[in-house]
This record gives sequence, structure tokens and C-alpha cells, in this order.
Amino acid sequence: MGNVIVSEFVSVDGVMEDPVWTFEFDRGDDGDAFKLDEVMASDALLLGRVTYEGFAEAWPGQTDETGFADKFNSMTKYVVSTTLEEPLEWNNSTLIDENVADEVSTLKQELDGDILVNGSAQLVQTLMEHDLVDEYRLMTFPVILGNGKRLFEDPSDTTALQLVDTKTVGSDVLILTYQPERQEN
Repeated sequence: MGNVIVSEFVSVDGVMEDPVWTFEFDRGDDGDAFKLDEVMASDALLLGRVTYEGFAEAWPGQTDETGFADKFNSMTKYVVSTTLEEPLEWNNSTLIDENVADEVSTLKQELDGDILVNGSAQLVQTLMEHDLVDEYRLMTFPVILGNGKRLFEDPSDTTALQLVDTKTVGSDVLILTYQPERQEN
């Protein structure tokens, strides 16, 4: 069974919108290795339209020595949108345009590895509402931005999380890994 992994760059006050501000901070070799390992361990990307369009513009044709770009470009991508129309141009991209919770539940049953979600705030909210997130990996940068789209913008329910790992990388960047505390049936 696959796991939905929400991996985000966030400020201390939870802003995740347009994270170009993250380039002002050194996440070091350990931070780069964390992101590389995360992508290499993933079977698929699950993205909202805005994030998908940004990635689809930036990533095709990119290469690097680590294999990150090759993996990112070649892996299966599922794009959640009610406004995009087929065909999606970034290779291995499939549109999910209705029944998001049902489709993601099916993906979790069909895939064995991680289903990685980057950015995609609205999608993350939907996944949270349907208890489909298995892990949150928050690369937290030492800055308070004050405004911007927040990762946990007005959640509909309280979600208890268990901190399962912490790591400091680069110059004061924290990677906090949480899993939802689920009630046993």
C-alpha cells in the first residue's frame, strides 16, 4: 500500500506560498540529500494545478549529476484540477478532475511506494479532510514572513500529529516529520 507524503518548505509561521524565499537560506548538503532521498524513494508525484504548472515549466529538460532531475521528470505524476484539460504535456502525467478522495484512495491501494505531494496547498487541505495524508515532512526555514498562503489554512478538524523525526540541516533549517495520530478501529 502506498503512503501519501506531504513534503513542504515552510516558514516558522507556516507560510508555504511561492517559496523562492527559501533560497536565502543554506540547507546544506544534508538538506539536499534529504530531498534527493525523498524523491528517489517515491513512486509518484501528486500535485495541484498551480504547482504542476510551475514544475512542468521548470523541470523538463533539466539534468544533474545526482539523478534527481531524471527521476523527477520520469516518475508518474497525478495532477488534481478541475480546470486543466488533457493532454498534459509533462511526460507521465495523468489528470484527476473529479472524486479526488476516491482516486487518491485507489492510488494508495495500487502503489507500493510513496506518493509525494509538494506545494499544492488546496490539494493538501482536501487530503487532510479525507484523512489521506500518512506523513508530513516540513522543511522549516528560520524566517517569519507574516503573510502568504499557509500550509494549514483553516483546517476543518483538529488533527493530532506525532513527531517521528527531527533533523537540523544547513544553517538552522529544521526538518520536522510528523504522522497523523489515527484512532484504532
